[in-house]
Amino acid sequence: MKLYICRAKNIGVVMELTTAEEQVMKYLWKLEKAFFKDLMAQFPEPRPAVTTVNTLLKRMIDKGFVAYKLYGNSREYYPVVKKNDYFAKHINGLIKNFFNNSAGQFASFFTSETDLSQEDLNKLKKLVEKKLKSDPGKKVKK
Repeated sequence: MKLYICRAKNIGVVMELTTAEEQVMKYLWKLEKAFFKDLMAQFPEPRPAVTTVNTLLKRMIDKGFVAYKLYGNSREYYPVVKKNDYFAKHINGLIKNFFNNSAGQFASFFTSETDLSQEDLNKLKKLVEKKLKSDPGKKVKK
């Protein structure tokens, strides 16, 4: 058995996934590890071409998001980047680039421009209050 560990080629550069690559990552995050046939089975009909998914996987390996273990001629793929880490970077990037690095502006937009119910807003309020009580004075990481 060979273990291949991939490294992002552009060290220090935040790599982005395309929409198609994100879809593959969602399946890998869900499965945690998967052989190609298992990954293909996740796609709804009509499934993308095998060559398309192979190309996506190669690009994701090159970007450092996916790695694989080799078992004979079969590859077992697994995510290198955690789902929470990936989406935290996205949210932080949105706040920085579109809301002048202001979480308050983001929260204002998010609560006024989305279709959140009163129940959802109350849940958000409770989450914020809980976080404030559990970490008073502690700076939240950016």
